[in-house]
Amino acid sequence: MKLCAAEEYGIRCLLQVAQAPGSFLTIHEIARREDLSAPYVAKLMRVLLKGGFVRSIRGLKGGYELTQPPQRISVASILNVLGKRIFVPDFCECYTGIARACRHKVHCSLRQLWMAIDNMVQSALTRTMLSDLLCTESEMESWVRQHIMARIAGIELPAHEGHA
Repeated sequence: MKLCAAEEYGIRCLLQVAQAPGSFLTIHEIARREDLSAPYVAKLMRVLLKGGFVRSIRGLKGGYELTQPPQRISVASILNVLGKRIFVPDFCECYTGIARACRHKVHCSLRQLWMAIDNMVQSALTRTMLSDLLCTESEMESWVRQHIMARIAGIELPAHEGHA
């Protein structure tokens, strides 16, 4: 899985907004905090606004705030607005080689692998909330070990309620 810049920076912008509950962050404040250009942050925030993650207020004390608590925003839902999944329904049509249709339309072992990996990634991202990312790197490393790696190993843990 390779994240695109919009996915990485979009989540980082949302994290900045989540770290300022009860106040509005402007495009310039977010851009400064993330070392991004204001036009690029504006573009990302428009996508996040259209996706329903933030609302904007115009004026001197305006800016952006989350539309719901970070405990209710899954990383999967954010990435679905900013990018696309590893395996999408038209995946096979994208890799036909020089033919009109993939020669492996039936009996494709690769398709099964990509679908399984996509399902595991989506499961992990769906269980990870924006609030889970409001921590230090070492805290997140521990959380990943407990919640993501344990699930991959087949150990079911209860859903995480977030750090808030």
